[in-house]
Amino acid sequence: MATKVKLNNVRLSFPSLFKKSVFDGKEGKFEGTFLISVEEQPKLIAKVEAAMEEFLVNKFGSKAKIPKSLKRTCFKDGDECDYDGYEGHMALKAGSNGRPTVIGRDKSPLAEEDNVIYAGCYVNAIVDFWYSDHPKGGKQILANLLGVQFSKDGESFSAHGGDCSDEFDEVEVEDDDF
Repeated sequence: MATKVKLNNVRLSFPSLFKKSVFDGKEGKFEGTFLISVEEQPKLIAKVEAAMEEFLVNKFGSKAKIPKSLKRTCFKDGDECDYDGYEGHMALKAGSNGRPTVIGRDKSPLAEEDNVIYAGCYVNAIVDFWYSDHPKGGKQILANLLGVQFSKDGESFSAHGGDCSDEFDEVEVEDDDF
């Protein structure tokens, strides 16, 4: 039984919602990380933790049977991450092999070329959990990304350095340049 959780008004980081992520030349999944403010959204954090616990109890039959070595890989304290904007947040990473639903505020489908979804915007997302016991990763709980809805603009996490056009001099075109 899947335990779905709706994340309302969370900040999106590292979005790969329209194309699968690529890391070290290897194709990954469709994915995103969702930042939940510890100060402003403690009830949502508790809801995520409760859903993860419910999933694990359903999977293993009781709290006592949940493996002690289980890692909660998908849900981390942002203060322990080395990324700007993660401080004071919990970070939930979710992915999918298939492209998730991506919609606007009015529920109309969004495409990458719409330039609506970006790292730093606020979204609503729907995730559920799954269990992995892999020789490399060990026993862990991970999150499936089911869908994302744009909610509102936010400060971009972009690596863009800002406008530096004032630092250039005007270049005059001379006839012999052609």
